[in-house]
Amino acid sequence: MTTEALGAAVEELLRPVIGTVGTALSGGTGGAGALEPLVREVLGALAEGAARRGGPVAAASPADLAGGVADTFGSARGTEALGRLTELLAHGSADPADPACAAHLHCPPLAVAVAADLAVSALNPSQDSWDQAPAATVMETLLLEEMAGLVGYDPAEAAGVLTSGGTESNLMGLMLARDRVLGAATGRQIELTGVPRAGAGGSLGSAAGARPRILASAAAHFSVQRAAALLGLGEDAVIPVAVDSQLRMKTVALTAALERCVERGQLPVAIVATAGTTDTGAIDPLRECAELAARYGAWLHVDAAYGGGALLSDRLAPLLDGIELADSVSLDWHKLGWQPAAAGIFLVRKSETYASLARRAVYLNPADDEEAGYPSLLGLSLRTTRRADAFKIAVTLRTLGREGLGRLVDACHELAVAGARAVAAHPRLELHGEAGAGEPVLTAFLFRYVPGAFAGAAASGGASADADAVRADEVNAALRRRLLREGGAVVGRTELPGEGPGRVRLKLTLLNPHTSVREVERLLDAVVAAGMAEEGA
Repeated sequence: MTTEALGAAVEELLRPVIGTVGTALSGGTGGAGALEPLVREVLGALAEGAARRGGPVAAASPADLAGGVADTFGSARGTEALGRLTELLAHGSADPADPACAAHLHCPPLAVAVAADLAVSALNPSQDSWDQAPAATVMETLLLEEMAGLVGYDPAEAAGVLTSGGTESNLMGLMLARDRVLGAATGRQIELTGVPRAGAGGSLGSAAGARPRILASAAAHFSVQRAAALLGLGEDAVIPVAVDSQLRMKTVALTAALERCVERGQLPVAIVATAGTTDTGAIDPLRECAELAARYGAWLHVDAAYGGGALLSDRLAPLLDGIELADSVSLDWHKLGWQPAAAGIFLVRKSETYASLARRAVYLNPADDEEAGYPSLLGLSLRTTRRADAFKIAVTLRTLGREGLGRLVDACHELAVAGARAVAAHPRLELHGEAGAGEPVLTAFLFRYVPGAFAGAAASGGASADADAVRADEVNAALRRRLLREGGAVVGRTELPGEGPGRVRLKLTLLNPHTSVREVERLLDAVVAAGMAEEGA
């Protein structure tokens, strides 16, 4: 086929769709013009969907909501698809900007960050090679230098990358810990040869018998176990360390666990300290963890996916004292940073510890390109294709500055303190925590609704404690579902560490700095009303 004939065939193939809105591209000199009417349509549909929802979540059972989604999904076609499906998404979404949506570390993103993210989506740079993202490569590098300085690292010595979130960042931290510590103990390049088979005995000085272990608090994120499984260490390699009543890792318990590792011929590969547990925002004793990691030759990884936001606040930043001593750190700005997901950051204190992740792909980062001054970020990430997620964070920081973001952090912290005090003062609510120590560390707190029969029995010494605890668990779990079903509120649910009944707790995670104390009090009133309704039912 001649070139002319091939061109004519391609033109004929595209003739039915050329010129239609659906085939317009978002880049190039005409991209902005093609986007403009579509963005207007999306904005209108978002407003219509939110108005139809009328609250934090649509009032519907899961089955009814699924049926409505399936109907629209199946019928929306052609030019109406964008508007109808966007309205459907808005109507059927939990809205973290609503004051009554306070269950998870699911922040309402700043409008400026969303606008910046639109620019990234339109241009679609990919961070796996310089020639796909020239400016974005430089901006990510500069942003990471700022983030390293925020943590307390020397930006000239640190390294890092944007990630999909804490789970990926924790995996990277533990992968590097495995490669560095286990590699040093065995004299092997673990990323090449794999995890050696552990013998039946051995000691820290006997690499063949040293079974790798990761120590993390009993309240640490589940991604630590998942990472251990993916890294070939097995979930059983993670040793849970006891926590105190505020769910902070006990230094004494960590010391004892490390001693037991040595006695049993096990190798402490890593200590994972949490700076901001998902349930209470508890922060482990970071400086003490760093001292123990150094003493036992373990890597210290700090999971600050939530608590890292405290670094933006002059008032709360001292809570993370010692984070600068960690070998690696996880941060998530799509939690206490008001960014649209994903906005995770992974940092290491010393760039040379990144060595086992280095990769050379001749079609992406040939050595002669890098020698000629074309840098690549490929060897810093577990991913290949990767969005320019640094851009929205950079825009937000340039717009508000650390001080402006710090005010948002402080506002949410003050809101949580006021909410916790309202719980403590309510006769039908019970705040988790010791007397005088129940105020939120960051922006989240645990509590539960106290059924009337439970309160009466507790006062009179009537019904058995186990029966009361079971009933309290059932009512708290059910009232949360009632609130969801009725569209009144999105409240979190968790369980305290331990065994047996009486551990179910409700959770408020307050990440909307524009929410008022009165709105939080109304949310708590809704919880009580739902609890009473469940008791009546």
